[in-house]
Amino acid sequence: MIPRYSRPDMVKIWSPETKFRIWYEIEAHACDAMADIGVIPKENAEAVWKAKDVDFDVARIDEIEAVTKHDVIAFLTHLAEIVGAEEARFVHQGMTSSDVLDTCFNIQLVRAADLLLADLDGLLEALRRRAYEHKNTVRIGRSHGIHAEPTTMGLTFARFYAEMDRNRTRLRTARAEIATGAISGAVGTFANIDPQIEAHVCEKLGLEPEPISTQVIPRDRHAAFFATLGVVASSIENIATEIRHMQRTEVLEAEEFFSKGQKGSSAMPHKRNPVLTENLTGLARLVRAAVVPALENVALWHERDISHSSVERNIGPDATVTLDFALVRLTQVIDKLVVYPENMRNNMNKFRGLVMSQRVLLALTQAGVSREDAYRLVQRNAMKVWEDDKDFQTELLADLDVMSVLSAEEVREKFDIGYHTKHVDTIFGRVFG
Repeated sequence: MIPRYSRPDMVKIWSPETKFRIWYEIEAHACDAMADIGVIPKENAEAVWKAKDVDFDVARIDEIEAVTKHDVIAFLTHLAEIVGAEEARFVHQGMTSSDVLDTCFNIQLVRAADLLLADLDGLLEALRRRAYEHKNTVRIGRSHGIHAEPTTMGLTFARFYAEMDRNRTRLRTARAEIATGAISGAVGTFANIDPQIEAHVCEKLGLEPEPISTQVIPRDRHAAFFATLGVVASSIENIATEIRHMQRTEVLEAEEFFSKGQKGSSAMPHKRNPVLTENLTGLARLVRAAVVPALENVALWHERDISHSSVERNIGPDATVTLDFALVRLTQVIDKLVVYPENMRNNMNKFRGLVMSQRVLLALTQAGVSREDAYRLVQRNAMKVWEDDKDFQTELLADLDVMSVLSAEEVREKFDIGYHTKHVDTIFGRVFG
C-alpha cells in the first residue's frame, strides 16, 4: 500500500528485513533441533546463531536472486556468506522452500492479526463510550431511507459495537487457524527431516505444527483468514455509510469533526464533506478485493504449485496494511464525531407525529377493530400528513371513526416518545453485559 494509507508497525511486518529475519529464525531453530537428535554436528548449529544480531543485506540478497532466480536460495547463500560456508553446510537440510515461505507467511499473518485485534479493541472502546454518551439521545429510525419509528443514537453506536465485537471473535478464530507451521520437506512426507524438527521450530515461533501438509500449508486456512478481513472491512463500510448519510445536508444529525483550517472544497468554501468515511468506504473495497483470490488459492495442483504465491505476496501486506489503517481511522472518526441531538428531534418531528402510526394501529386492533380496517383508518390520516402537511394527532382526533373506538386521551398517549425507549437498558445489557 502507498504510505498515505499505511501505518509503520503493520508495514514493518511485511518489510524484507522482517521477512529475512523470520526466515533466519526458522532455519536456525531447525538446525538446533537437528543437532539435538544428532543429525548434524552441534557446532554447526551453534555457528548459525552467529548471524543473530546481523542485519541481513537486502540489496545483496536481491543481487544473488538476480542470478539464481530463487529467493530462498539467494537468502541461504547470503547466510553462508555471514556464518561461513563450512559452518552453514547443514542449513536447510531436508527442508524445502515452502517450509520456510509458508511458516514465515503464517507468522506474519499472526503478527498482523495481533495488531488488528488491538485496533478493534480501540474501536470498541470508542463505540462503547459514544453509546453510553448518547444512550437516550432520541433520533428517528429509518427503513428504506424513510422515517420509521424512534430509536436512539446510543442504540446506533451499540449495534455497531456488537457487530465489531463479533468481528473480534471472528478474527481471533482466524488468527488461531492461521497459526500453524510446516517443516515437513518435499511433498510433506518427512522423508528427509524428522517431525521433531517441525515440532521444535513451531514451539519456538509460537505456532502449532500443521497436522498434514503436502509441500505447502493448506490454503483453506488462508482463505478463512482473508474472508474474515473482508467481513471486518464490510462492517467498517457499514458504519461509514451511516455516518455519511447522517452528514447529508438535509439530515445533518452528525458529522465528521471539521478542524480549524480544514477546507472542504477547492471551489466551494462552504463545504464540509464526509471525506474520512468516504475514504473508509473505498478502503473497504480494497480489503474485500483480497477475498476472492484467497478463495481461489485453495485449489492447487497435487502436492503443490506456486499459483498462490504471487497472489499472497500482494494480498498479505495490502489487505492487512489497509485494514489496519482503516480501523484506526474509523476509531478517530467515532471519537470525534459531532452529534446534533436538536437536529435529530427536528427531523423526527418533520412529519408531525407520523412516526407513531403503528401505536395507533395496534390500539385500534386491541379495541376490537379488524387489522384491515384499522390499517385503513390510520393510513388515510397518515396520507394527509404526507400530502397536505397536516398534523397526524390532530387528524386522528378529528376522525369520527377513530374517535368512536378510542378516547382523546388514548390517542394522545400514543404519541409518548418514552414508549419507544423503554427497553434501551435491556438492549444495552445484552450488548455490553
